[in-house]
Amino acid sequence: MALELSTAGIQVKYAVAADGLRPAAAYTVIPEIKSIPEFGTEVNTLQTTPLSAVKNHTYIPGLTDTGGAVSLTVNDCPAFRTAWNACVAAAEGMNDGAKMWFEYAIPGLDDSFYFPGMPLPLGFGGADVDEVLENVANVIPTGDCLWAAKSTVNG
Repeated sequence: MALELSTAGIQVKYAVAADGLRPAAAYTVIPEIKSIPEFGTEVNTLQTTPLSAVKNHTYIPGLTDTGGAVSLTVNDCPAFRTAWNACVAAAEGMNDGAKMWFEYAIPGLDDSFYFPGMPLPLGFGGADVDEVLENVANVIPTGDCLWAAKSTVNG
């Protein structure tokens, strides 16, 4: 029987790499994340079919597209705001060549999902009567995503 996984316990973390390479440790947890959107790269295809073809089109890969901002739904509370503001400040303080990496650490898996990105300052997520105050934290992907070994230090 396959081991089915739960979303319970997933952590979203970030780390700054001065050299731009994905760090293996020292990630900081961002608390109060409620929802992570689907995220991956879609590859554009470029048709290369010559006039001599009689049955099938031919293609080569073009540019990839991550689909724009990754929008994390969050509980808008002091713990989240403190962590997010620290994340944005760390990104704003990066030197040339540095990158901020985000990690989705999923319990039950040996590896995590990573991508480099730039966090944006918070806006106002709106409000409804008798509801939890939520917000959306946006990250602009700045490179390729990948699956790799989990970071070694939970922070």
